Amino acid sequence: MYQGKAISVALLQDGIAELIFDLQGESVNKFNLQAVSELDEALTLLEKSQDIKGLLITSAKDVFIVGADIMEFGAVFAAGANSIIEHLKNNNRNNCRIEDLPFPVVVAINGFALGGGMELCLACDYRVASTKAKLGLPETKLGILPGWGGTVRLPRVAGLETAVEWIASGKENDAQSALTARVVDAVVEPEKLRDAAIFTLQQCISGKFDYAARREQKKAPLKLNFIEAMMAFETSKAFVGAQAGRNYPSPVTAIKAMQKAADKGRDEALQIEAEAFAKVAQTETAQSLVGIFINEQMISKKAKSWEKKADKKIARAAVLGAGIMGGGIAYQSALKGVPIKMKDVAQKGIDLGLSEANKQLSKRVERKKMTPAEMGDVLNRVEPALTYDGFDQVDIVVEAVVENPKVKRTVLAEVESRVSPDTIIASNTSTISISYLAEALQRPENFCGMHFFNPVHLMPLVEVIRGDRTSDTAVARTVAYANAMGKKPIVVKDCPGFLVNRVLFPYFAGFSMLVRDGVDFRKIDKVMETWGWPMGPAYLLDVVGIDTAVHAEKVMAEGFPERMKRDFTSCTDALFAAERLGQKNQKGFYDYQTDKKGKPEKVFNETVMDIIKPYVTGSVEVTDDDIIARMMVPMATELARCLEEGIVETAAEADMALVYGTGFPPFRGGVFRWIDSIGVSTFCEMAQRYSHLGALYEPPVSLQKMAASNQKFYG
Repeated sequence: MYQGKAISVALLQDGIAELIFDLQGESVNKFNLQAVSELDEALTLLEKSQDIKGLLITSAKDVFIVGADIMEFGAVFAAGANSIIEHLKNNNRNNCRIEDLPFPVVVAINGFALGGGMELCLACDYRVASTKAKLGLPETKLGILPGWGGTVRLPRVAGLETAVEWIASGKENDAQSALTARVVDAVVEPEKLRDAAIFTLQQCISGKFDYAARREQKKAPLKLNFIEAMMAFETSKAFVGAQAGRNYPSPVTAIKAMQKAADKGRDEALQIEAEAFAKVAQTETAQSLVGIFINEQMISKKAKSWEKKADKKIARAAVLGAGIMGGGIAYQSALKGVPIKMKDVAQKGIDLGLSEANKQLSKRVERKKMTPAEMGDVLNRVEPALTYDGFDQVDIVVEAVVENPKVKRTVLAEVESRVSPDTIIASNTSTISISYLAEALQRPENFCGMHFFNPVHLMPLVEVIRGDRTSDTAVARTVAYANAMGKKPIVVKDCPGFLVNRVLFPYFAGFSMLVRDGVDFRKIDKVMETWGWPMGPAYLLDVVGIDTAVHAEKVMAEGFPERMKRDFTSCTDALFAAERLGQKNQKGFYDYQTDKKGKPEKVFNETVMDIIKPYVTGSVEVTDDDIIARMMVPMATELARCLEEGIVETAAEADMALVYGTGFPPFRGGVFRWIDSIGVSTFCEMAQRYSHLGALYEPPVSLQKMAASNQKFYG
């Protein structure tokens, strides 16, 4: 009946038509402009046909529909509210046409049905899902809300409680959860999906299933009286608002849209939803989160491109240095299916590494994310070792011994003599030059950096560091291994601190200068957490480790003396001298005690003020904006230098490295997107106000040129 590049329609037996989504040139189905246009054309044919008794909607791919083509959002959002509402109308019109067809419609959900894909499913009369299906409305994770009927149909299909939970959380739900929540009508094994969907459609055609009554329920107001509605909505807004926080307005805005539309029919309710969508789509939060999504796609594509260049699959790995970090690397590798040797010089280290892996796996079992048998399988993929026996069989070795150049060079040379000539060796150093470490090796082309962030199982970033003599093969295989571990690899060039630590320590320098000038570290923490950081700089230093920070700061000062060498004793130095090392010994800027969940909880100790006081040489009056500027300008100017020097290739990779590696607030989209939001010239003026604090506050030439020509990092 119809053949397009995204959609086709075929006539089956017994008057059943099948509308098939299969977007050419893509691995998944999504609602790009092509698919939306073809759906409109296909529905016109279906509406005119006199012979059709029922419609089956399916996908020819392993997924159903992953949602809208987010790459198209930028231009639409930039055009203003009226343009956004007009853009939504096309899909809303199509979904309403599906809902109004003169015959029943059943959808067979074979995989991911997310966002707009989920909203199309809600427009259908019955939803039959495969056990492999994943369903959800993830729009709030992008700072927006469902705009193609999700806030209208889901509460009328599955009830208000389910609608609030699904929409506000944005999470994916498995098929069984969707069945329990009454979002789908049946769940079957994949091989039975098509037959089950056709059977359901036949029951509708024969009159045994009353699909017309379902349609009326979806088009009518919510079945809640005034008191029930008020209590349900007000409670939901309060709870969700507290969970989301003020920087993420879309979950509460979605609930408000549902509340306003509760007593309205479908078409009026859809208009309310569209207006709410347009409102949040124009917020900086939405622009930032959509930007992060697009950046993630680019980084993933780049990592896959590197992986394709790898001449060999990483089938077996090894880690040197068991400890917390080595144990975390071993756990992550084994969890994702890559067997790994975990070597240490002492049984004590092996025990610590195995304990770390066991702890993380036990948590997964407790949370029912794996069975005890699966936990056993993962542990069996970790092979503890006190010798190099079998190292000639591994494809990559990650060195994770103590952060000491001499020790690392000795260990690296030693392991190189025990592995095969084409084994890749990677150092998990956080600051030491890869080119310098490579000097100890006979095959420097097979050596690179592979910098994990602690805790390994939680932090997605892996910096893959290219030294002066690192080959493309070494980079490609290391990126492939990071991909296999479920990490987000970003390739950077060698320099002191590489990318993340190079820009993080200027941020800490801004903090040290504020404390030196008499600002209470607790106030700084509070201001930066309010600005969006998950923890303030003092708290973060405690997590990193005061001793680690002091060591890294010295490396940075040696590497960039004109900017990072200081002429005063910092609060961090003072705490280190007092043996307050942070969470690792339960005392740093804060004291730490274990809460009911077994997690470290920070408590203020007045003793810290006495330790810091001798090194406070000023008493400046600062506003919150002063604190934000004095903290963020050094980080931003150093990141701009990294981009200028080619340490990182793109602004997108630089921004994502900080989001992945430091917890930089996602709703701000990254440092460069934040600079774009305030304007490059405004940022340079801000930096100039604090130029008396030193070279860290001087914008590099590249930023000054951008300011002069009114350029942005993102178009």
